[in-house]
Amino acid sequence: MSSPDSGPLLAVDGLNKRFPIGGGLFRKPTDFIHAVDDVSFRMSAGESLGLVGESGCGKTTVGKLLVKLLEPTDGSITYRFATPAMDPHLAGPVETSNIRSRQLGAFRRQVQMIFQDPYESMNPRRTVYDTIAEPLVVQGIGHVQERLDRVSEILDLVGLTPAGTFLFRRPHELSGGQRQRVAIARALVIGPSFVVADEPTSMLDVSSRTAIMLLMQELAERLGIAYLYITHDLAVARYMCHRIAVMYLGKIVELADTEELLRNPLHPYTRALLSAVPSPDPTRRREPPDILGDLSLPVNPPQRCRFYDRCPLATDLCRREPHPPPEEKAPGHWVACHLA
Repeated sequence: MSSPDSGPLLAVDGLNKRFPIGGGLFRKPTDFIHAVDDVSFRMSAGESLGLVGESGCGKTTVGKLLVKLLEPTDGSITYRFATPAMDPHLAGPVETSNIRSRQLGAFRRQVQMIFQDPYESMNPRRTVYDTIAEPLVVQGIGHVQERLDRVSEILDLVGLTPAGTFLFRRPHELSGGQRQRVAIARALVIGPSFVVADEPTSMLDVSSRTAIMLLMQELAERLGIAYLYITHDLAVARYMCHRIAVMYLGKIVELADTEELLRNPLHPYTRALLSAVPSPDPTRRREPPDILGDLSLPVNPPQRCRFYDRCPLATDLCRREPHPPPEEKAPGHWVACHLA
């Protein structure tokens, strides 16, 4: 859905993920949750792409597919890591479905994930040092003193200073913002090229959220890391991302440069999301979002436009025709809507 790139870091084509429901030992399931449905996009090295939408639209599933925590039902995910790669097996384009056990360790060095809840994603019995050093141990990087030095360095980098006062604390001894910094340090300690950040600020208070956003932006610029930033908050996406992709019921319905999308939203769902963003001006009167009903379950969805049941502009064309493919309405601005 983006302009062709001679060498994107990440190329996602026709990605699908369906989860079976029902069925049994001797009966195949007939119903499927279409969590991700025909998703395609590109990302360049060092780029930040925001994936926004309501809870349940498939954002986190996309993230897990990209880091190989889930396997796709259909479609392809291809990485083109910098050469020479960390491992010769990953030189050139690498399609994740073809990665075997020998290559998986090298893949994990290049692709990492920051989870939404830093407390749930950490072992409460392990110290900060154990948590951050684990990727180094698994990858066989360095000896004990080198790992200690690397963990201390990354703690300083994420703002947990002096590092010596944090190394042997456990998660319950840290604040929410400190735990999130540890989660970021764990993802970055082996120097990845691409990081999926799944709502990394949603569990934090406002002051911690701002600090973490500033930190991630600084680290992206300093280390040249590409982020897929999953969020439901368009204000956060505007601050953090070069481009924004809007997702609804497993489909990307609009994708554009951040300022272009916010200035000129073409899909009615994007416009509804923007109208729901709180205004800091208490005197400003806002109209309610122009959207109908609630998000439906993506179980065996009809072939028509996914937004049809909630769209205030829906016509008989939207009901009759299959979900529209994305079209480039302006340079780099893609939208999947019959009426855009």
